[in-house]
Amino acid sequence: MSAALPVWADLLISALLVSGACFALLGSWALAKLGSFLKRVHGPSKATTLGVGCVLAASALWFGLHGVWSLHELLIALFLFLTAPVSAHLLIKAALRLDASQRPPLPPDDKR
Repeated sequence: MSAALPVWADLLISALLVSGACFALLGSWALAKLGSFLKRVHGPSKATTLGVGCVLAASALWFGLHGVWSLHELLIALFLFLTAPVSAHLLIKAALRLDASQRPPLPPDDKR
């Protein structure tokens, strides 16, 4: 059986897990409830990435405080933070290429 963690570590790990779960839930809710494809891609790509990042940080902290330092969490987070925005960007570009009517209007021209 492993040694008990300090109270500050338990609180920090718990806060990271709860906030990660809340962000993942928010991203899932955005995927299910938002109206257009562009909005549906934006919500999960931002919120879910942050949620998984919080869970990975909690995992790295828990294992690190038990003396088992590993690069697994860091590599997963790096891969996630690099691929999620790129894949969302490519999905949006493909959707706009297929249907240009989804493109938002240009801002007004303020030449005074």
